[in-house]
Amino acid sequence: MLDLLVVGAGPVGLACAIEARRHGLRARVLDKGALVNSIVGYPARMEFFSTPDLIEIGGHPFPVQGYKPTREEGLEYYRGVAAREGLDVRLYERVTALKGTRGDFRVETSRATHHARHVVLATGFFDIPNPLGVPGEDLPKVTHYYREPFPYVQQRVAVVGARNSAAKAALDCYRHGAEVTMVVRAPALSETVKYWIRPDLENRIKEGTIRAYFSSTIEVIREESLLLRTPEGAVEIPNDFVLAMTGYRPDFAFLETLGVTFAADEFRTPIFDEATFETARAGLFVAGTVCGGLKTNRWFIENGRFHAQQIVRHIAGQHPEAIRFGEMHWKTEE
Repeated sequence: MLDLLVVGAGPVGLACAIEARRHGLRARVLDKGALVNSIVGYPARMEFFSTPDLIEIGGHPFPVQGYKPTREEGLEYYRGVAAREGLDVRLYERVTALKGTRGDFRVETSRATHHARHVVLATGFFDIPNPLGVPGEDLPKVTHYYREPFPYVQQRVAVVGARNSAAKAALDCYRHGAEVTMVVRAPALSETVKYWIRPDLENRIKEGTIRAYFSSTIEVIREESLLLRTPEGAVEIPNDFVLAMTGYRPDFAFLETLGVTFAADEFRTPIFDEATFETARAGLFVAGTVCGGLKTNRWFIENGRFHAQQIVRHIAGQHPEAIRFGEMHWKTEE
């Protein structure tokens, strides 16, 4: 019987397991993909927007070569932290059902059944892209994930979106020889685009090296072209690839099957106690970005990692002997 089973081996999920261990609780982490799977999906050599001290977990320093960590440094850092902490992490194991009640949960997966007193869902939101909802979106040339610019050298690339991911993809592809067109639903680039990225992109658009259609949407995706709806009317442009940087959402269907309920708001915000992060299903907690529902810019690694402390302190408070053991165990290691 585990004290805590964490679903999601991202930075916040790992932070929950570390916190549990330091309180003398037995924890295990499951993930249907790789360790810190969302970061694995980031573009190659991408820089985090945050400085390393803001995304550290477990008090482990995050050494970097530059001012901000890259994707590769992040992957190595979190891998190293999990190894140094000796965390029990089971990867490529998908959770299929949650049965039982608080104190006696049975977590069924693609490989086994795990027994735990409490369960934390730290599943993030990077797995399900927001669809364009247009004919042709299922063509092989369309992707919602940008990895690197090299497949698009000398190709006609449409980047859909106006936030940071779209801005960086557009600039990266342009600088590696792609013919880039941006399709933006809004009348201008998002105000959330980082201050060091925005002027660069605005200047490329102004000089015409990156073409942009504002207040526009894609009507149809065809094999060799796109049909756009613009303020000037319908426009058809030649196209080889579409990078739909339209954002992502939590797996609501999965969360519902586990017993998470949602507020009747436009963001489908999970219902949970803001002090303990316990959901309406007793013993089931949420942590990290998944707490924001569709409002995926509310929680990040920077603030989501602190959810671990609130959750574990609440759980450990139900087991005073575990707290005493955890304090002694941690002092002995130090």
